[in-house]
Amino acid sequence: MSTIWQKYFKGANRMQYIMQVETLKSMMETKPEELRIIDTRFELQNPEAGGKAYLQEHIPGAIYMDLNKDLSNPPEVHGGSHPLPDKENFVYKLGKNGICETSTVVIYDEANDMFSARLWWLLHTLGHEKVYVLDGGLQAWKEAGYETTTDLPVYIECLYKPKQQQIATVNINEMKEQMKEEGTVLLDSRAKDRYLGKVEPLYKKAGHIPGAKSYFWKGVLDENGRWKDEQALKQHFSSLSKDDRIIVSCGSGVSACPNIIGLKLAGFQHVKLYPGSYSDWISYDDHEVETSDES
Repeated sequence: MSTIWQKYFKGANRMQYIMQVETLKSMMETKPEELRIIDTRFELQNPEAGGKAYLQEHIPGAIYMDLNKDLSNPPEVHGGSHPLPDKENFVYKLGKNGICETSTVVIYDEANDMFSARLWWLLHTLGHEKVYVLDGGLQAWKEAGYETTTDLPVYIECLYKPKQQQIATVNINEMKEQMKEEGTVLLDSRAKDRYLGKVEPLYKKAGHIPGAKSYFWKGVLDENGRWKDEQALKQHFSSLSKDDRIIVSCGSGVSACPNIIGLKLAGFQHVKLYPGSYSDWISYDDHEVETSDES
């Protein structure tokens, strides 16, 4: 195993990353001062929809963070359509919203969507220990009979201090080099039809990065759309080896994040994100794509 992978996984520990609505409700009643709730609802083809939905109703105490404005940098020629946010600016926004490194952060989507996992991943790579995705999101919260509000919370600002900077990504050159090594696996988290190039609603070229295996991100969810338990996740990823160095991609580094959570819950440790993903790959005219099934 290369030095860069050893550095990332040295001392890594397992923890539970998913929170049930009943647990959140209890925390809101017993430990509200420790709790920060974040609404991340978003629609890729209607970028303003999430913010508008938040203003119409949200879980009491929740703030809103936008995929394009808060969880990504503006796209450039290369680097994908949702580059990772500038670290200093992202950390500043956390503190501005009263989120400290000791806060218990619970992130939700409309249901179990990809955007809450993106923010979970960003905080996880900063070493934030108490960060969770709300299982079932706002939909599950409402189904449980809990109230929503239009009130906008105001929190006292703090200085967010990252506990560690994990080496949790690979860029395009690192990905290409590591794909030459035995034991490196590249996963594509998009829907199978997009992986096969049968449809492509977002990008100029259809298909997948040569050598990538198809693992649609919704495979980490059960038939009811809730997170699978640890045993079911182990079965889902059973064709992969725990010794594999796994690089997870998607279209732009967003839907890859639920797969990263699922892999970690299943006990995989050697997992990294290729943030630029397919949209970065096809930004280079000389890069070929495949449409055959490599999974």
